Amino acid sequence: MSNDNMNGKICLVTGGTNGIGKATAQALAQMGGTVVIVGRNAPKTAQLVEEIRAASGNKNVDSLLADLSSQQEVRRLADQFMSKYSHLHVLLNNAGAVFMQRQLSVDGIEMTFALNHLASFLLTDLLLDTIKASAPARIINVSSGAHTTGKIEFDNLQGERGYSPRVYENSKLANILFTMELARRLKGSGVTVNALHPGFTATGFSKNNGKVMAALVSLFAPLVARSPAKGAGTSIHLAASPSVDGITGKYFFDSHVTSAAPQATDMAVARKLWDASAEMVHPADGLSAKT
Repeated sequence: MSNDNMNGKICLVTGGTNGIGKATAQALAQMGGTVVIVGRNAPKTAQLVEEIRAASGNKNVDSLLADLSSQQEVRRLADQFMSKYSHLHVLLNNAGAVFMQRQLSVDGIEMTFALNHLASFLLTDLLLDTIKASAPARIINVSSGAHTTGKIEFDNLQGERGYSPRVYENSKLANILFTMELARRLKGSGVTVNALHPGFTATGFSKNNGKVMAALVSLFAPLVARSPAKGAGTSIHLAASPSVDGITGKYFFDSHVTSAAPQATDMAVARKLWDASAEMVHPADGLSAKT
């Protein structure tokens, strides 16, 4: 893979200030891509932009700020991106978290579902016309092997009863179901959509759950987890490799297509989840009506 094979390509990376997102943004910048990093913390995001520009020699590194658990901020993010860029060749939906205690977003939606699934669903929809106009283009959704124990319960999508961290597993299952249905809807458009499992990676993940959890993650993750660079390998592959041209609706691990759990390929559930998600975000351009 040459260092300039992303020249002319515009890439948007959510969750781009830590771990897999950060490593992916760095790699795409080094390949010559125009990289827009989405972060929440203004000083941290600005510092990272300067670091990547300096390390890559690529001045086309930019940032936008948004709390993706807020639908209003997702909409503002999309508007800001489109006001500055007329094309989008790679959208990496990477932002995610797990919440040990049930809490609600500003929209009154359970936070894990709001951030891990609905944010990607809404942001992708809002940018979809720009992505289609940029074809060939790629949408990449970071899921997890945890999806194998996930279950979509339409009467309990937000963990209202019996809340547990299993909502994370359910949200990662939702990522793949979203991928499968979106790939079906985009067939023939020149836009591919794939999901991936990055492997257990040493990132800032779960440090939002208090000091004790943060300490445990900091202590044990580096001992057993992949480095962020290795964890980002599949994201980078799906964003940049010519070998995945035209491949869509698949689930990847270690840069290879692998089998997702049976519940992740149930297209009847995928379509029902799509409709339920569309109702929860009320997309301005009628995502639920698109086929």
